[in-house]
Amino acid sequence: MLVTLCALITVLASVSGVTVVTQKPPVVSVRKGETATMDCNLGTVTNDPAYWYKQIPGGSPQHVVRFRHSWSSQYYGSGFSSPKFTCTHQSTTDYRLIIKNVEEGDSAVYYCKTWDSSVNEYTFGQGTKLIVTSSSLPPPVLTVFPPSSAELQSDTASLVCLSSQSVPFADVSWLAAGSPVSSGISTSTAVQRPDQTYQISSSLTIQTSDWNMNKVYTCKVSLASQTSEKTIKKSECPTE
Repeated sequence: MLVTLCALITVLASVSGVTVVTQKPPVVSVRKGETATMDCNLGTVTNDPAYWYKQIPGGSPQHVVRFRHSWSSQYYGSGFSSPKFTCTHQSTTDYRLIIKNVEEGDSAVYYCKTWDSSVNEYTFGQGTKLIVTSSSLPPPVLTVFPPSSAELQSDTASLVCLSSQSVPFADVSWLAAGSPVSSGISTSTAVQRPDQTYQISSSLTIQTSDWNMNKVYTCKVSLASQTSEKTIKKSECPTE
């Protein structure tokens, strides 16, 4: 069962006919002792409960709580209880997870799932990253590398963005000529460095012809309210 659950959380793939579970915001950053909230919409599902799971990077998912709008009680996983963890509902499809008096150990990705009886499958949301800190987060420091001369001999090439940050969670996105890019992106999980900071690497596959036409590319990394951007284009890069 645990292997199946891990696979579902890893894939998070949208299957035709399965309801779409939507979570927001993608990242929540709060200080120790404060209250964190995150929302989940179950899409077309109205009669099945919302389940919440906590997953620390590299660890197994833990069941936090499940709740249905018509229930009088909430049901908790091992190690989780009220009043610290509470699930509420705003409608038959909208649910909220509330975590009170947060500690740094609460930092994790929280996933919402539900049972779609129309296709007899569980479906997960994309996850909300909770970051608990003792102080305000500094913005990520970005470095963007251009394609190598060898890559530019082919039709496609890659840009690489390295983000150095104080926590392991961040949202990385790319823009091409100011417009969001939805494909050709590969982003690694965070790696802790000897100085206790974390590094995330993200690559973007581009058309060599677009690079040669001096198109502007932007790497954007967000940590809750902190966002850093770094642009790159051919004319600003030194020639080899």
